Amino acid sequence: MLKKHSKFFESLLLLMDWATLSVSWALSYYLRFYSGIIPVYKGIPPFKIYLTLLIFMIPLWSIVFKTFGLYRPRRVSTRFSEVVDIGKASTFATMIFVSLTFLFRQYEFSRLTFFYFWFINIVFLSLTRIVFREFLRFLRQKGYNQRYALIAGTEKLGQDLVTKLRKHPELGVQISGFLTSDSNDVGNDIQGTKVLGKYSDVRELITKRGIDIIFVALPFHAHNQLKEVLEWIGDETVSIMVLPDLFEFVTLRGSVSEFEGMPLISLRDTPLYGWNIIVKRVLDIFFSSLVIIFTSPVMLVIALLVKLTSSGPILFKQERMGLDGNTFNMLKFRTMSVDAEEATGPVWAKKDDPRRTKIGKLLRRTSLDELPQFFNVLKGDMSIVGPRPERPVFIENFRSTIPKYMLRHKMKSGITGWAQVSGWRGNTSLEKRIEYDLYYIENWSLNFDLKIIWLTVWNGLINKHAY
Repeated sequence: MLKKHSKFFESLLLLMDWATLSVSWALSYYLRFYSGIIPVYKGIPPFKIYLTLLIFMIPLWSIVFKTFGLYRPRRVSTRFSEVVDIGKASTFATMIFVSLTFLFRQYEFSRLTFFYFWFINIVFLSLTRIVFREFLRFLRQKGYNQRYALIAGTEKLGQDLVTKLRKHPELGVQISGFLTSDSNDVGNDIQGTKVLGKYSDVRELITKRGIDIIFVALPFHAHNQLKEVLEWIGDETVSIMVLPDLFEFVTLRGSVSEFEGMPLISLRDTPLYGWNIIVKRVLDIFFSSLVIIFTSPVMLVIALLVKLTSSGPILFKQERMGLDGNTFNMLKFRTMSVDAEEATGPVWAKKDDPRRTKIGKLLRRTSLDELPQFFNVLKGDMSIVGPRPERPVFIENFRSTIPKYMLRHKMKSGITGWAQVSGWRGNTSLEKRIEYDLYYIENWSLNFDLKIIWLTVWNGLINKHAY
């Protein structure tokens, strides 16, 4: 029954995508040739010719979407991740199709129509998928479209899984009970869930309880029992999901990938790969260019004031550590005397620091001294949003006293960051700053970056901890 339901929903999604594809293509044709947005100079081609292309488009999009995993069950997937996958798959399919149209030598198709279609199709497909997923979640919350599961393992890992699944009734996963290796535990109640039997009882319980999924949640010391559990399940047609007890070793963006059919578990990784690199870099170039253009008169005035109020260079270059531990020279307007660290050596700035120049106090207080860092962003040394870069001379001490300190260098350094907009800037708790930096890296998204940029502007540039 479960497989029939899965196939039914997959077929329904496929039909919805075909309908959406057709509507998007027809609307794109109308916008190009009948909307008047852009004049048509060579005459309006027959709609019949464009309609014929759907014969090729529908199977192409179906194959690409299937390849990108857009027809698999997504009970535990986020809406945003599906929209991103739709964008990737649609872009890829559109590029292939535009290339294939060059084979139609006898007819030249409007490239603008393809552009309209690319955009409209992504929007419409995303909306229909969101509505479809929300409808399924609504059904599951009402008790329909449920999947029933057993958890092999009664210790903390299995208990945590039960707790998390109960928080999300929209996933439609009902925990029927636990399985254990200890016969003395059978019949016990753990967090409102009964221990139904031993591992050897699994096949009987699958039939008796109508089980669809087996979650294997064995603690690290009991992984030698995994083979035993799988042997008892045998060839039963249930889904088997293994929850490895590696959470205590996961430090940053843990994930599972595949290489030549072998699953690889990543305990530590960076979010900057594939499309994420492109998206973040485009955002950096756009915002830094915009800021440089609009603040260039302000920067010229600041440069003049720095030059007139103290001797020495206008810009101050300081070595900082960035992505993957690589160093770069961070730019700032000079706010201190040239020999500021001659007597003290490398030290942090403090309140009412006597080393500041006449204009330096105002520049540091308003963060205007950091405007040249947008050139660092444009160059690629920094990002608009990310952990604030620190001096290598301080880092050796920090990494020996603050756990996981170096993990903040798995993301490009930023002008502003989650720690800064949350109040952990300047002379504040390093431990809290690292905590917020790692949270940012773990949960990075384009929306998160835009939120931090907005909060930076909203909170203002003046900060009581900026010395």
